Amino acid sequence: MPHFRCQPISSQKQQCGLHRPAGLSGHAWARYLQAGSAANLHRLRHSLPKRVRQSQHSFVLFASAAPAQTASRQPRATANTDSELLDCVIVGAGISGLTLAQAFASEHSGTVAKVIITEAQDRVGGNITTKKSDSFLYETGPNSFQPSDPVLKLAVDVGIANDIQYGNPKAPRFVFWEKKLRPTPSGPDVLTFDLLSIGGKLRAGMGLLGLRPKMPDQEESVEQYVRRNLGKEVFERLIEPFCSGVYAGDPSKLSMQAAFGKITALEKSGGTILGGAIKLIRDKKKNPGPPRDPSLPPKPKGQTVGSFTGGLRMLPEAIAHKMHNKLRTSWKLQSVSKNKDNSFSLVYDTPDGQKQLKTKSVALTVPAYVAADLLQDHCTAAADKLRGFDYPPVGAVTLAYPMSSIRDDRKDKQGEVPGFGQLHPRSQGITTLGTIYSSSVFENRAPKGQHLVLNFIGGATNRGIVDQSHDELVSQVDKDLRVMLVKPDAPAPKTIDVTVWRRAIPQFNIHHLDDVQELKEDLSKQGWGGFYLGGNYVSGVALGKCVEYGYTMAQEVARYLESNGAAGHVVGPQQTQDESFYQGEIPVTNGSGNQRS
Repeated sequence: MPHFRCQPISSQKQQCGLHRPAGLSGHAWARYLQAGSAANLHRLRHSLPKRVRQSQHSFVLFASAAPAQTASRQPRATANTDSELLDCVIVGAGISGLTLAQAFASEHSGTVAKVIITEAQDRVGGNITTKKSDSFLYETGPNSFQPSDPVLKLAVDVGIANDIQYGNPKAPRFVFWEKKLRPTPSGPDVLTFDLLSIGGKLRAGMGLLGLRPKMPDQEESVEQYVRRNLGKEVFERLIEPFCSGVYAGDPSKLSMQAAFGKITALEKSGGTILGGAIKLIRDKKKNPGPPRDPSLPPKPKGQTVGSFTGGLRMLPEAIAHKMHNKLRTSWKLQSVSKNKDNSFSLVYDTPDGQKQLKTKSVALTVPAYVAADLLQDHCTAAADKLRGFDYPPVGAVTLAYPMSSIRDDRKDKQGEVPGFGQLHPRSQGITTLGTIYSSSVFENRAPKGQHLVLNFIGGATNRGIVDQSHDELVSQVDKDLRVMLVKPDAPAPKTIDVTVWRRAIPQFNIHHLDDVQELKEDLSKQGWGGFYLGGNYVSGVALGKCVEYGYTMAQEVARYLESNGAAGHVVGPQQTQDESFYQGEIPVTNGSGNQRS
């Protein structure tokens, strides 16, 4: 008899032994353990009470040749994947690829029905890596999302809308300038905040009204654009630390159009930033667009960010749970080629040997440097452009301090540390790029009496972090925090985690958008219609941008299949959804889709 293991989907636990889920009788549990085939498991599942089948503690059983205590391994598929013609293969199960899969299911199931998602790692989520340790819940990759409608829709579609957490919209953001943490403007205080001088505010106001140099013909960097429109102080004290903290980038190289396209669009449409904003408001009043989907939760008031009660990993895991029969983890793509019949063939190394998939379309949602290697033999020009995209390293250092270690002037009347976090301009002698007050932003992230902070270090202007030890990075971050947030004589912090992403955030440098467009044209010239590039180097680096682009990409793929015939001939035996219900594993362990240490 094969060994069976229960893997919880919504549980916070990283691993689960052989145990009976809550609400399931011992007799029913024994029947599961005695089952010997996927078909039996499926029939047994539907014989259980509805309350158990729909329990939030959903579970998946799978068979393997190893004991339950060993590392999980994807089971051998019974479908003849070598012969089935698929509608789309999604390569990469980060948030981009998973959103695309969910968009196919919820928006285009009639056109894009036969889909497989492959992932080289043994888990889903890519850079989304929520962890839990000693009552601390923390992120080592993305920390939050902007609550846009596409993200809210995705949460609703996968059943976790009730788990959304919002930060305090009134929480201040700080910038360290001239030995003091100063709040950034957030509304009526735009005239009174002390981060900018009176002269700096006047210069920014004049630029908004159009009293500034004209827009040049060539593409501008972020630094060039902001200095021209808003002046030196706005750039040095607001925008430069923002670019360092969010993009880990160099604003003298970052493209303003690629990184902040909505702002450049305002100046182009209205002649000035302010004029464009007024025009945009008027246009929206004249053309309000379709009504908002009533199934979506209300948008939070103010400027805030979101996460989930169990951290960001709840989102990719919830999608994977719905897509488990289409998901293949530990499948490493070795090659992709275009066939004479206009389909694609993909060859994988899998835990069960080499596998080949044949599909009408491919969505490649892997990092640019991975895509470059796959396309090298077929489209050299595209591969060279992909390989040219820069991914500087970033270290995520998570520390915890007792509240007694926090400076008194950083606390409110209740003894808490208010705020979202702080950014550090490169000119102020601080090595750390920025710090997020994790336990202040979201509830239940740290034990009472502890202040949890996520610190980012490295980036485009400090690539040497890859040569430093974890202890050295912790020491540097702690040294920086004692200048601003922590008492100089406080005891050493508790090190929760240190993760170094050796290739972290793609840089949207000057000509980035042109390069992405040329990539698509290069593939088209090679006759690779139906082959799509996705991921954060295409969509934007924010989680919300990846989700939004996933829905857009799904529309593009669906249109392609509709124009080229959605229903394809399938050769060989087919696997029904019922038969595949328990085949494939929902990975919930922590890890990374990127190179890290």
